[in-house]
Amino acid sequence: MPALFLGHGNPMHALLDNAYTRAWRQLGSRLPRPDAILAISAHWQLPRGAVTAMDPPRTIHDFGGFPRALYGVQYPCPGDPALARHVAELLGPASIDQDQSWGLDHGTWSLLCHLYPDASVPVIQLAMEASAPPSAHYERGRQLAALRNQGVLILGSGNIVHNLERARWEKDPQPEDWARRFDGWVKEKIAAGEDSALLEPETAGPDGTLSVPTPEHYWPLLYVLGSRKAGDRVSFPVEGIDMGTISMTGVLLETA
Repeated sequence: MPALFLGHGNPMHALLDNAYTRAWRQLGSRLPRPDAILAISAHWQLPRGAVTAMDPPRTIHDFGGFPRALYGVQYPCPGDPALARHVAELLGPASIDQDQSWGLDHGTWSLLCHLYPDASVPVIQLAMEASAPPSAHYERGRQLAALRNQGVLILGSGNIVHNLERARWEKDPQPEDWARRFDGWVKEKIAAGEDSALLEPETAGPDGTLSVPTPEHYWPLLYVLGSRKAGDRVSFPVEGIDMGTISMTGVLLETA
């Protein structure tokens, strides 16, 4: 299976037909259909590791102030408790809780409702440890890479550039120069296989600091990069910067 990182952006994309959602649907139609999906979302952080182990997982509406229609969206996919136990084994010796309370947050279902709209593929979600350094998130991706040979799609959901404080809500604002530069810098490093340079966004200077003011939307990318296999083809199937400061860039790793 490939490994895939997508910028999820505004949860309203779950209801919209636009360039981003059409690109997600096209990806879902052309990629090998997975036996299961392991999602790593920017919106689930805990003091320690956990993975959803219920069947089915509930759809979580973890936001406020949006139109009522968004709160009615459900993604009624199966869970996979056996896969959750396997993920915990792969991440050993760390202790990974088998979570029965969380479910799928909007970072996961707002993408999956376009990638796999029939909701028939089992999905589990992995929590990110909030206090772990970037290198630990990357290492967990490396530990999980074996799943790709077992029919599991590793899906990271966040945003390479995510600065809500400077986001602009008017229609189609121009990208901020620093957001465009950092997004391009990250893509160049990924294409060159220079993953180590990407662990600390501040390596890119002020552009990185502005683009990643908090790390939770950036970390899911590190899991996907950590799962990279020798010879993987790299592509960027989704590109663009929404609201001036939210990168919607997607990163796809495919076995050559």
